[in-house]
Amino acid sequence: MAKQKKLSKSQSRRIRANHSKRLKKAQLTQTEEELQTGQLGPQSFGQVITRYGQHADIENSEGDIIRCNIRRTIDSLVCGDNIIWRPYTQSDSEFAGVIEAVEPRSSEFVRPDFYDGLKPVASNIDQILIVSALLPDLTPNIIDRYLVAVEQLDITPVIVINKMDLLSENNKELVEKTIELYQEIGYQVVTLSAKQEDGVEVVHQLLKDKTSVFVGQSGVGKSSLVNAIMPEVNIATKQVSDNSRLGQHTTTASRLYRLEHGGSVIDSPGVREFAMWHLENEQILNGFVEFRPFLNQCKFRDCKHQKDPGCALKQAIKEGQVSEQRYQSYLRILQTVTDITLRHQPKDSK
Repeated sequence: MAKQKKLSKSQSRRIRANHSKRLKKAQLTQTEEELQTGQLGPQSFGQVITRYGQHADIENSEGDIIRCNIRRTIDSLVCGDNIIWRPYTQSDSEFAGVIEAVEPRSSEFVRPDFYDGLKPVASNIDQILIVSALLPDLTPNIIDRYLVAVEQLDITPVIVINKMDLLSENNKELVEKTIELYQEIGYQVVTLSAKQEDGVEVVHQLLKDKTSVFVGQSGVGKSSLVNAIMPEVNIATKQVSDNSRLGQHTTTASRLYRLEHGGSVIDSPGVREFAMWHLENEQILNGFVEFRPFLNQCKFRDCKHQKDPGCALKQAIKEGQVSEQRYQSYLRILQTVTDITLRHQPKDSK
């Protein structure tokens, strides 16, 4: 599939203006048919807890969870959305109402999918907890991919390393170097064992009065972490395969949970690999925050920061001011984006 074209500023403004009109209309009017039949009650505000295909569970202003249909005019609805809905005055099914409009999002985290395009994972979030683990494997390159994606947003990332109960002499050095690397860059790193509930209290404090989303590979223990934070939830979990060392998908749809002492947590489906084809090379480059001070110091303005002479970034790596590991991660991401884009390019465009 060809790379998606970005909307122009005028197109984006027009889309926002049209959405605002629909939202205002939904807030103030009822359709003629509904007025005649009296099928719907008054409008109310709510928030999407989770979405299943053409319907969603919402939380109303009283804190009740209600299953609703979704208006066909709504082109995007995701966990965390603030919405306007109406209850059915009479219903013989499990559906108790209909979602009529979505309020503008303050933020959203998306996951690229070549078959479905950019898929929103969650909206209206304050921070993203990037969960990695000692099993299936502690993979800094995957952490880097999520960090690059988060750096495109005005959202705080926190790195969470789970399954510290599996720390051994074989992996101790890697774990310590990984923690040190990200802390030196300026990221907050939290280590814990959701299984043994060791370090979970630190996460409790991070989540207080914020809307947070857990993201990461399958099998790193996101659902186990939610269970440790909220034992009453009891989300189903799966073990990592001993043969493939790949995580098993447990959560199939993002879901929002309310915390007793303030705040909300969104558990998102795990992925085997987080692709980055939706980002431009310059966005990926700027997603490595420690690279930024050197990007305008190169000899040539169009420096690609690879084999170009007079590259300030390469010199910074040589002098130990920038991690060689992070630089190699950057190169791998660029190569992956190139390979994926070529593989999914339409045949007639080659």
